[in-house]
Amino acid sequence: MSEEPQETPEIVRIHTDYITLQNLLKLVGAADTGGEAKVRIQNGEAQVNGETSAQRGKKLRPGDTVFFRGRRYAVGHGR
Repeated sequence: MSEEPQETPEIVRIHTDYITLQNLLKLVGAADTGGEAKVRIQNGEAQVNGETSAQRGKKLRPGDTVFFRGRRYAVGHGR
């Protein structure tokens, strides 16, 4: 059963210069633990800006998008 990607990304607002991919997945509840996020990222399950990323420490900045398990997230400025 494949998951249909959502059309509109969920906006994830950050109040720092960046958030790591692993922390973003934990923040939005896409991964229950850091360990789960680490394994899923290392298995190539996450895409950043349309490209598969296996770097859990990948720095995401406002304007970046993440696709993970059928969901799309966009990093935005926190206000």
